[in-house]
Amino acid sequence: MSDCNHNCEECAKKKSGECQSSHDFRAPQNKKSNVKKVIAVMSGKGGVGKSLVTELLAVASAKIGLKTAILDADITGPSIPTAFGVKERAVSDTENVLPCRSQTGIALMSLNLLVDNPSDPVVWRGPVIAGAVKQFWSDVAWGETDVMFVDMPPGTGDVPLTVFQSLPIAGVVVVTSPQDLVSLIVEKAIRMADMLKVPVLGIVENMSSFKCPDCGKEHRIFGDGSVEAIAKSHGIDCVVSLPIDPKIASAVDKGLVESVDVSAMEPVIKACGLG
Repeated sequence: MSDCNHNCEECAKKKSGECQSSHDFRAPQNKKSNVKKVIAVMSGKGGVGKSLVTELLAVASAKIGLKTAILDADITGPSIPTAFGVKERAVSDTENVLPCRSQTGIALMSLNLLVDNPSDPVVWRGPVIAGAVKQFWSDVAWGETDVMFVDMPPGTGDVPLTVFQSLPIAGVVVVTSPQDLVSLIVEKAIRMADMLKVPVLGIVENMSSFKCPDCGKEHRIFGDGSVEAIAKSHGIDCVVSLPIDPKIASAVDKGLVESVDVSAMEPVIKACGLG
């Protein structure tokens, strides 16, 4: 069963009778949700800007008129609400949890929207964290949603596997940075998606360069990287580079990510089949 992607409806072995398993690991969608497409944003490690890319993709999606949502599956490091300046707590309608909304109407669900003190650490074991992610899908009334972006936790362990098995992931956007070591680790995320039969729609190389505000010269602080070679080896056509931009960092810190220029995300949006 090492090649099983846990989608029995599309499994040739299941249809032919070769596989007798009746397991379907997918969590049920909330009755008050109609999420048309789910895109996961992942990396093989932390610190490469995965949450930022998730935020920029959501903003770009909303700008073209799509009803957009973010499910923050990075339970132990939730940062989505801060970037959007959302400080209120999520509420319930007695049956379902209601997502919070950003200034432009993006639906958000994150652990930091449920706890009394967002700075308290989440000291949970893997199964509990995985269960919380499934509850974000099943217990939250997302309503009519054209696209949901899932901010994945770093790595290729228990929680990312739960997301792939429990949610109807249509594709993955992988985030990396130029260092060779990071690229090596990020390739593990690409291979994980391949193993689970989930298409990698694009790669975003964050922190690719820095443009000096004084002389205008562009500097490759972390080197040239190998993202193009990795993309070519896996047949991934969409590769986008994001420079280090202090203005973006400042906007995120102030909760103003929706004011950021997201034009660089247009190729990824198209690769996701959204524009």
